[in-house]
Parts: sequence; structure tokens; C-alpha cells
Amino acid sequence: MQSKAVCFTGHRALPAEELPEISRHLEDTLIALIEQGHCYFGAGGALGFDTLAAQMVLRLRERYPQIRLILVLPCRNQTRGWPQDSIDIYEDIKRHADKVIYSAENYFRGCMQKRNRHLVDSSSVCICYLTTPTGGTAYTVNYARRMGLQVINIAESINL
Repeated sequence: MQSKAVCFTGHRALPAEELPEISRHLEDTLIALIEQGHCYFGAGGALGFDTLAAQMVLRLRERYPQIRLILVLPCRNQTRGWPQDSIDIYEDIKRHADKVIYSAENYFRGCMQKRNRHLVDSSSVCICYLTTPTGGTAYTVNYARRMGLQVINIAESINL
């Protein structure tokens, strides 16, 4: 566990009407963590919350040049079947990331879980957007809790 590292996990589909509020809470959370000395931010490169979080870290890096975006990707062909506009955003994030790590060369059943465990195992804080108790995000958040990470669920901040 890295004391100054933060990972992200969240749903691929985010409610469009809540995006501005999700973004605001995410930015506020990131700034607070940066000001506490966190400087490494790991994202998994998935659509949805991962993409939003990675883009936010890159934006904040202009103001806080000490922070680093590390992409931990499940495999090199992760974007197979994605729409072209999503692939373009993914490639732009990869170009601007400070480091890119692949959990596997090619897709295999379990490579996403391997990526998620790597992210958690390398972090002390997990920022998530979790609204359902099952699925990959729920599994990752539960694993983070079992591993003793501080878990911050942005979804719990929405509509309070």
C-alpha cells in the first residue's frame, strides 16, 4: 500500500444530469487529497468514471505540477468495440499520462479484476462512484475496504 497514492473505480454509465455535480465533488475531493500530500493517482482507463477521474487529474496537474497520473490498463486491446470518439479520448489520456502499465498483453477473463487489484494494492485511498451493490465496481470497493484503504464514494455526496 502506497501512503500517497489514490486509485479510482466507478461505473461506466454515469447519469448525465448528475455529471456537473459528480465532477464538482470529484474535483473538491482531489484538491483536498492533493493538499494532504497525495501525489499519485491511478486510473484503470475504463469508460465513465475512470475517464472522468483521469481527465480531472490531468486538468489539476496544471495547477499542481507535483501530481502524477498512472494508468493501469487491463490489456493493450482494451478499446476493442468502443466508439471512435471514446477511443480518441482514451488515447489522449494515455498520451498525457505520466506512466502506463498493462496488467496483461491481451484480453483474458479476469484481466479487469487483475487491473483493479493492482490499483487497490498500490494505493491508500480509493475514490469511487458506486451506486449498486454488485458488479466490478462493488467488488473493487469491497476489496479496497478489506485491504484497509480509505474509501470515498462520490455518489454518496450527490443530492445530500
